[in-house]
Amino acid sequence: MNVPNILSIIRILLTPLFVICLLRGVLTPALLVFTAAGITDALDGLYARWFNQKTVLGAYLDPIADKLLLMSAFITLAALKIIPPWLAVVVISRDIVIVMGYAVFEITDMRSKIEVKPSIISKLTTFAQVLTVFFVLLDPDISKALAIQKFLYWFTALVTITSGLHYIYIGMNIFQNGGSEN
Repeated sequence: MNVPNILSIIRILLTPLFVICLLRGVLTPALLVFTAAGITDALDGLYARWFNQKTVLGAYLDPIADKLLLMSAFITLAALKIIPPWLAVVVISRDIVIVMGYAVFEITDMRSKIEVKPSIISKLTTFAQVLTVFFVLLDPDISKALAIQKFLYWFTALVTITSGLHYIYIGMNIFQNGGSEN
């Protein structure tokens, strides 16, 4: 257990608190918890790189913490009608496709042929999703910043879909080449 992994665990533990704040309608505390979780995400990556503390556990914990926080955010915000439900479906569907792809690799004994490492489009997707959640928590009243919110919704959907298709493409290539491509 090292500092980056502890920060990822803290992010996982902040997720229920974030959802509770949303469900209680206290958006400012929800924004603060979400921001704190975002800071732990940035810090764990920086710390792991600067102090060479990258671990196999961290390679799994970090994306799990990200997905847990973001999936919880999109599901809860859609249920509360703060964001459009179709956006939550796009975000959740991509993550389900990724997990299913990983499961297929596990079932076919090809998991050892892949490296768990986010692509650039995946990092952009995470950034867009975080920005969207942050923005709607800053101003959940759609009537105030409608143009910005619509742009963020469509941009987030576009990069999320692109990222999902990119992972499908990579997975299909790995299968076609017998696992020789990372």
